[in-house]
Amino acid sequence: MKKSWLMSFIAVVVISLVAAWWLGGDKKTVKSYDSKEEIILRLGHSTNTETPRHLVALQFAQWVAEQSNGRVKVEIFPVSLLGTDKQMLELVKEGSLDMTLVFLGLLANDAPKINVIELPFLFSNMDKVTTVLDGSIGEELLQDLPKSGLRSLAYWDNGLRQISNNRQPIEKPEDMKGLKIRTTESKMSISILKKLGSNPAPLAWGEVYLALAQGTFDGQENPIANIHAAKLYDVQKYISVINYKYESSPLVINEQTWQKLPPDIQKILKEGAVKFAKETRRLNQEAEGKLLADLEARGVKVSRPDVTPFREATKPVYDELVPVVGKELMDKVLTTVK
Repeated sequence: MKKSWLMSFIAVVVISLVAAWWLGGDKKTVKSYDSKEEIILRLGHSTNTETPRHLVALQFAQWVAEQSNGRVKVEIFPVSLLGTDKQMLELVKEGSLDMTLVFLGLLANDAPKINVIELPFLFSNMDKVTTVLDGSIGEELLQDLPKSGLRSLAYWDNGLRQISNNRQPIEKPEDMKGLKIRTTESKMSISILKKLGSNPAPLAWGEVYLALAQGTFDGQENPIANIHAAKLYDVQKYISVINYKYESSPLVINEQTWQKLPPDIQKILKEGAVKFAKETRRLNQEAEGKLLADLEARGVKVSRPDVTPFREATKPVYDELVPVVGKELMDKVLTTVK
């Protein structure tokens, strides 16, 4: 644990220095590209290099290079090298960064309808996820993003979120009472976790390991792949697999950058984003069982409680969201996932 703590600390220091340098630079001037010019696109994200998101991002970059005959180079910056999720999203909006994989909750201010995907226990299986996100509903949810300087290329997968902690097994909502749980800057996540009785608070992903090691937080919530890749098994004793919320991670690009790209490059990027979005879903589904088994082998106690009481406790979130997304959209989504 001490070694992991030290490595995490060093990583945070390095990341902070790099981010400070990056954020201190001049705002990028977006220019048009001619048909022969090499195009370099920088893509930043926050997760570790072992996660499906990063591994697929590398595949995406290679595929784009091949399809464009070397004209387009996508440079990947993982583990929050360019800042927190929120900072990277702002960098993309202003054009200082080209692309990022962003958590849904951070897009809610620019596209409030996206909140509907974060409803607790909304999806019973991944087929339902695909139907909603890859169809007309998915397009509608993010149609306002260009007004904020963003464009979504595809819904990449981040997995179903589970809850871990250091105090006790969570078998029912009452077991969460008083637990300080780290979450993302998602109003929906905070609302859901409060309904379950915990005390949620947002914290940048790069700071989570240290916060858990130092006892600043009792627990956190994340997909299994993220928990495992970040080595949270060193600082968390219990994981409750309740699939309380699905997490998508749209691949977004600066709108001006997009408009300046030649049509054939736009086509390649869009096709690649959709193609590899499916790959993130496949990899996350395949990996979860193996990663859970490894977590148990490392001494983490994994429980799979009945989700019925958790679902009942979070039902009020649905009614609270209607004024935000509208009854028509809410009904459409609920009908689709039945």
